[in-house]
Amino acid sequence: MLICHCNIITEKEVEQTIIDLLDKDPWQLIVPAKVYHTMQKRGRCCGCFPNVVETIIRVTENYHARSQTSGVDIVSHLDRVRSLRGQYGSKHHEGRCADHRAA
Repeated sequence: MLICHCNIITEKEVEQTIIDLLDKDPWQLIVPAKVYHTMQKRGRCCGCFPNVVETIIRVTENYHARSQTSGVDIVSHLDRVRSLRGQYGSKHHEGRCADHRAA
């Protein structure tokens, strides 16, 4: 089935790209822009993005249902955010001082 008419991308191509991304990191956040970037394409009219999101959800759920991953391997999103805060510090936000206010 053709999922993107602008780039002539089939559902099978999108599914395979998602599986390839999940093979690299099973717990990464996959969004349509990441899928298109991996396929070296870009969204043009972006009318296909809702279908791509549905495909991402379906393929990701099936991927994790088939995997033999135990609950020990799962890292919560909050744990990742906390580790990033510790890594980059909390005094600066996007390179600005804490007392900087945007108008």
